[in-house]
Amino acid sequence: MQEQIEKALDKIRPALQRDGGDVELVEVVDGIVRVRLTGACGGCPMSQMTLKNGIERVLKEEVPEVVGVESV
Repeated sequence: MQEQIEKALDKIRPALQRDGGDVELVEVVDGIVRVRLTGACGGCPMSQMTLKNGIERVLKEEVPEVVGVESV
């Protein structure tokens, strides 16, 4: 499952990197994916929207076992 999540994150990364940020996978526990937003994304006021409407949506589409996404 972790490999599938990394592949899905690779699809999201170019958009984040264009804005000066990135995302890294921290851990997966019981279907909850914990990620760290880095660079410009780390302090961005829109980061929670990016997390829920972007990252979580894509991960749930690509990896059905994903229940949710949290930022750490």
